[in-house]
Amino acid sequence: MLNSIKQFFENKLAQNEAEDPVRNVPKLDLACAALLIEVINSDHELDERESTEFLKVLRDSLEISEEDLDDLVALAEKQAHQATSLYEFTRLINDGYNYKQKVNLIENMWRIAFSDELLDKYEEHLIRKISELIYVSHSDFIKSKLRVRNTPD
Repeated sequence: MLNSIKQFFENKLAQNEAEDPVRNVPKLDLACAALLIEVINSDHELDERESTEFLKVLRDSLEISEEDLDDLVALAEKQAHQATSLYEFTRLINDGYNYKQKVNLIENMWRIAFSDELLDKYEEHLIRKISELIYVSHSDFIKSKLRVRNTPD
């Protein structure tokens, strides 16, 4: 999955740099989308509710075109069971996001994890790992989890 996502990002980033080399927002959005895909894939089951919530989160939170959304979903479905590295994505988040944006990203991950009404231990472990890699405090990690879990649909 990592190679497919890397290739997708390189293609999209090359296009964005040609249009406007200063604009970093799409790069960050694509890194967020990759991390959200990892939450979907972490329990090794593709659930329609998670995919639906993934699209909703992307539309609500990120600046990604409908075409790019379709490409990312296709990548997630095609490469569901392959191992990945999170470093390059979390590095981009650390470089470009403020603390509030990082907490919002963790909250969006919880939205996806809870969307199928079953929090898998692998989903929670991955969100915890990403939270640590992007330097979100444990208390904010827990608060965001409880906020999402206690919010009615």
